[in-house]
Amino acid sequence: MLTALAVSLLLTLVFEEGFALAWGLRGKRELGLVALVNCLTNPAVVLLHYTAVTLWQWNDIPVTLVLEAAAVIVEWRCYRACSEQVKKPFVFALLANLFSYGAGCMINLSCIFLWRWLRGQTIINWRAFK
Repeated sequence: MLTALAVSLLLTLVFEEGFALAWGLRGKRELGLVALVNCLTNPAVVLLHYTAVTLWQWNDIPVTLVLEAAAVIVEWRCYRACSEQVKKPFVFALLANLFSYGAGCMINLSCIFLWRWLRGQTIINWRAFK
């Protein structure tokens, strides 16, 4: 579980720092704020998601939606309170999280396809589309 937390946080930091740079944020203060905000929200979201979905066997989709929405709200409040460069903190928090979450989904799908391919399994069951 600690490895999953570390990998998730590392990838989130890479994606959201890259997003912040693309957004136009510059300087140690602003990029440091992005890192700190994600260090605050990411481990909590990952642990709560694991607990709700794996241990309590709640449905993945609503759990993910609620937790990601909560992360956006917390990040928005942090950017609104502390950032000097983010002019639209809610939009920034929402888009940064969508970008990071979407990139994570693509990595997960790629790993699943690669794992199946390496094991000689069918990646896509084309008969299911008939």
